[in-house]
Amino acid sequence: MSAQRPEGFQLVARALSEAGHPHAPVFLDAAVRTSQEAADALGIEVGQIAKSVIFRRKSDDAAVLVVTSGDKRVDEKKVAAIVGAVGRADADFVKARTGFSIGGVAPVAHASEPVTLIDRELFRFGEIWAAAGHPNGVFKLDPKQLVELTGAPVADVVL
Repeated sequence: MSAQRPEGFQLVARALSEAGHPHAPVFLDAAVRTSQEAADALGIEVGQIAKSVIFRRKSDDAAVLVVTSGDKRVDEKKVAAIVGAVGRADADFVKARTGFSIGGVAPVAHASEPVTLIDRELFRFGEIWAAAGHPNGVFKLDPKQLVELTGAPVADVVL
């Protein structure tokens, strides 16, 4: 991996390599901060983007990562029913807990291990793409690999 790539991207690349993931992350020419931008850049459906949404659990201030399909909205009430009451996480909280900036939060290689839920809607697709630690970084996987990489349960967490 080139030392010229951003630290977050390199961190995700190492984590994927160490996990034996078959697809190295790709560094795109332009930042893809939204699911639509990522889908357009990759020439895929927006639902194939595995977007990472971070919440702050109210009981203990833990980061809660919900990985959902790019064409869905997370239902905070469904998330709360599984992990306890949650609130919005601001950019500083996201960076401190994950090590990544909003727009580049990967589902792996976090600074501190989040409570993670994977939305079942991702299983509509055989191939999905997730952020790789930087707004320009993405990596390919399938939903089963996402479960294997994160060890997270699959749940119904969307509206």
